[in-house]
Amino acid sequence: MRFENRNVTLKDGRKCVLRPTHPDDASAMIEYMKVTAGETPYLLRYPDEVKFTVESEREILGNILENEKSVMMMAEVDGRVAGNCSINGLGDKRKIIHRCSLAIALTQEFWDLGIGRAMLTYLLELAKEIGYEQVELEVVEGNGRARRLYEKCGFVETGKHFRALKYEDGTYRDEIIMCKVL
Repeated sequence: MRFENRNVTLKDGRKCVLRPTHPDDASAMIEYMKVTAGETPYLLRYPDEVKFTVESEREILGNILENEKSVMMMAEVDGRVAGNCSINGLGDKRKIIHRCSLAIALTQEFWDLGIGRAMLTYLLELAKEIGYEQVELEVVEGNGRARRLYEKCGFVETGKHFRALKYEDGTYRDEIIMCKVL
């Protein structure tokens, strides 16, 4: 989905632009995914599992940009990808068309500057504009920073996925299911 850029002043005074991702962002997004995957245990992939080619990422970003039911937002600071978030419908069946899923990540360098909250706030506005009534997400058990942000934005816990993630050391983490009614 195409949407208007939004300028945000960060807690440290720098400017951040929230904007749609574009196929031309493919290389930067691939690098960003590799970096974020290596900075936190709470994302779904390890850095070596980011296997997108520039061509395949360009196609994905182009499809999302033209899809009126999906949003992919980039937070850009000083010309660099600081974070991204997205919403996608759960399906086109009438019984679930009111629901969408949300995903968000930030590079560690940009934590605690207000970018996550700004992205979530704008993304929730866009979800409502699209016509979604309910936004759902999963947060990995132990990710207190993210969970507190979601709760501040009105999300509530609705369940768990038991042993949802298995780490290379053999340990498991549950995913907490959270939902916000728009």
